[in-house]
Amino acid sequence: MSETEPKKRGFLSRLFGREEEQAKPAPEPVAEQPAESTAEPTPEAEAVPPPAEVEPPVPEPQAEPEPAEAALSAPEPEPEPLPPAPVVQPKRSWWRRLTEGLSRTSSALTTGITDLFTKRKLDAGTLEDLEDILIQADLGLATSARIAKAVGEGRYDKQIEPAEVKAILAREVETILCPVALPLAIDAAKKPFVVLMVGVNGSGKTTTIGKLAAKFRAEGKSVMLAAGDTFRAAAIEQLRVWGERAGAEVVYGQQGADASGLAFEALQKAKANGTDVLLVDTAGRLQNKQGLMDELAKVVRVIRKQDESAPHAALLVLDATVGQNAISQVEAFRETAGVTGLVMTKLDGTARGGILVALAAQFGLPVHFIGVGESVEDLEPFSARDFARAVAGLGEAA
Repeated sequence: MSETEPKKRGFLSRLFGREEEQAKPAPEPVAEQPAESTAEPTPEAEAVPPPAEVEPPVPEPQAEPEPAEAALSAPEPEPEPLPPAPVVQPKRSWWRRLTEGLSRTSSALTTGITDLFTKRKLDAGTLEDLEDILIQADLGLATSARIAKAVGEGRYDKQIEPAEVKAILAREVETILCPVALPLAIDAAKKPFVVLMVGVNGSGKTTTIGKLAAKFRAEGKSVMLAAGDTFRAAAIEQLRVWGERAGAEVVYGQQGADASGLAFEALQKAKANGTDVLLVDTAGRLQNKQGLMDELAKVVRVIRKQDESAPHAALLVLDATVGQNAISQVEAFRETAGVTGLVMTKLDGTARGGILVALAAQFGLPVHFIGVGESVEDLEPFSARDFARAVAGLGEAA
């Protein structure tokens, strides 16, 4: 070892030799050695350090999958539930609609007949009770007496089944209705064929016009509508909607316009266009209001200034729910507007559908259409046999 090389101190001398070190002059401050110093480690440095806290390993970030890979790895979304399939109602036949519409009338009649004739012999009292049942259904006095007489012929003091009474009822009603069950014939030689629609307030007149327009259009006829109910703005708008649905031109004016002048204008247009059918609406009016009935007569006169044969048909729309009041309506409108035929509506809303039989027996006016509902299909040409069997609660004729 070189003499100039300082003598290394042992561990104890270094530990207890502080005084000696203090006696020596203080060495000049030495710059702090960098971390990579080659100095030998001291014993303290050789001591085992306390275990350092180990941080959990940070997971390496994974690269985001490409769109195509993401689509493959992502779970497929569950398909949205399909909306329930619309329930298609089977189209009902006219017979079914008729029987359903007349169910209230037929139920009142058939229930009364069944209760009356079940296990009971026929006598004068039974026939009187039968007449009462028929009168309550508005068949009229004459018709009710006629049916009761037919039931009693050759059957006194005998038991008669309710089914036999119903068959007699259907037969007699059909006999009365057959002469008036006539279709509305459109004369192609008359262009336009003018149909005047009349009736009291709320009879369903404007709606019936719309349904007739749709039927005539389905038959290939050109149709024009005249909104002659100028008292009600709603009636004008209603007819415009029906015309749009049916593909028929609608002639209309402002609310409160002169109805006869509008009818005159509509007839001029229909002639110029070569229209097949002109349906003229009129305001609903009570049959006992003479002023309003005079106004209706004026509409007829104005139409005849252009065509002496017009209107070629004047249809009175009757509400079946009014019962016997329909008789006075027919009398008044036939005198004022020259009614040529009837349309009976709302048969599905009453148990008094027998009024149609009473009208046929008293006036003999053609019954062109009957209505048993709101849709276009619920207004159909009148069939005496179908009506009679439906009223009596019997099945469809073979």
